[in-house]
Amino acid sequence: MILSVEALEPRLSGIGRYSWELAQRLPLIKDVESVRYYRNGQWITDPGLLLTDGRQPLWGNKPLRWLRKRNQWAVRLKQAATMRSHLFHGPNYFLPPAGEGGVITVHDLSVFRYAETHPPERLAQFERYFRLSVDRAAHIITDSETTRREVAHFLGFDLSRITAVPLAASPAFQPRTADKIGATLAHYGLAPQGYALCVSTVEPRKRITELLHAWKNLPIAVRDRWPLMVTGGSGWLSDAVRDLMDKGAREGWVRYLGFVPEQDLPLLYAGAALFVYPSVYEGFGLPPVEAMASGVPVVVSNASCLPEVTGGAAMLVEPEDIAGFSAALVRALEDDDWRQNAIRGGLAVAGRYSWDRCAQETVEVYRSLR
Repeated sequence: MILSVEALEPRLSGIGRYSWELAQRLPLIKDVESVRYYRNGQWITDPGLLLTDGRQPLWGNKPLRWLRKRNQWAVRLKQAATMRSHLFHGPNYFLPPAGEGGVITVHDLSVFRYAETHPPERLAQFERYFRLSVDRAAHIITDSETTRREVAHFLGFDLSRITAVPLAASPAFQPRTADKIGATLAHYGLAPQGYALCVSTVEPRKRITELLHAWKNLPIAVRDRWPLMVTGGSGWLSDAVRDLMDKGAREGWVRYLGFVPEQDLPLLYAGAALFVYPSVYEGFGLPPVEAMASGVPVVVSNASCLPEVTGGAAMLVEPEDIAGFSAALVRALEDDDWRQNAIRGGLAVAGRYSWDRCAQETVEVYRSLR
């Protein structure tokens, strides 16, 4: 089979993480005879190198690179023949023409439902190639049952053409004692259990503005004890979010940490007193699962797939109801009985997901197409 790895880069996105976990595990599954990796028209010999700043050796030596330039058409014809003789999986929405009859993963439909949160070049790419890829695909994978049904309705497909295969938190996300995380947290000026956390791109559908308003309305003693830390890409950061974040930072109840190195993120999760994820649209919602796996109580929006994915272990809120949101946050921070139940339930829910299971169920989709 062939796995596309164009989403792999040093700073992994959610789709990049998904692609990397599959790239590592697919070759280890019984009956998977071989896996080749493809990226933007080229074969990749070692996808792990794409996670570093090192260059990927595509053709091995100078004579072969020269030969490739001299025989472009021959190379392309051979490549197309190889692709047609193997099952092709595009884990990032798209299939090339030679991947006809393959599999694509559609993580969500945000590019259609929240077009304003995507750059123009991405919108143009989807407008030009998404439907072509859908028509080429023999089967579609989604990350949740909620998204499976949404995609089927959007495309007018029978549900039999779509399979939900859930994602998972990395084993790096686990409960940790204060002595194991203290030094890293101190680097950010934090102490274990001394803050709440939101890991999210800052854009409208994530409802960060509503979270900030709800946090601002907390009793002063509560927000002073547990300031809110927001980390993630800037996305479509509106002036209103920037202004509110800056004002809250001056008042001491919120900080925007920006991008946190991958090795620090599990420790930042594990040290949080609470994790909050008010997004109203997700294909899976990996951050809440990472938080549950870290032994942290979780509050999520009652929208999209988040109730499904958190499996009854998270507190559900309506982000637009600021007063209700604030009241829920106070309870989530101060109600010890709820917190202990949320921790136990969250660990159990997160434990049902695994990347090994994801890879195995993905291979079962491949087998169904033989």
